[in-house]
Amino acid sequence: MNQTSSLANQMKARDRDMVPRGLVIAMFSLMLASLALVAYARLTDMPLTGVTAERPIVAERLITFGGDRTTGIQIFDESGAEIAASTRDKAGFIDVVWVAVMRERKVQGVDAAAPLRIVRRDGGRTDIIDDTTNWSLPLIGYGQDNVAAFARLID
Repeated sequence: MNQTSSLANQMKARDRDMVPRGLVIAMFSLMLASLALVAYARLTDMPLTGVTAERPIVAERLITFGGDRTTGIQIFDESGAEIAASTRDKAGFIDVVWVAVMRERKVQGVDAAAPLRIVRRDGGRTDIIDDTTNWSLPLIGYGQDNVAAFARLID
């Protein structure tokens, strides 16, 4: 019994020393200092220095969406001609973008049939811009096939 109680006492002492009190105090101090710096920056309207400048638009095309999730989503150009569909050419990402656009438009209560802009910026990046909701989607990091589903619409 003596050996068991000795082991229990050792475990209690070890558990208290797993995370030293000074380290916990330092961690919360750093968190509060970070919060104070961010609050100061926002309250004094300091300029955002870590944000890259938007590159100029070099090509642009107006599009509208049509269809539904069961039959597939189509993309139409300014004249109403179908130029792409989510059911062809590995273009399922069109469906994903349509859902995001329709949700944002529903939340903001704007016209679901309003056109979008697909733009190519200087440097080659493709963006989808919804001027009715001020929503945009930079097509970076979504995979080659997904970006190509929209990028080829500008060419």
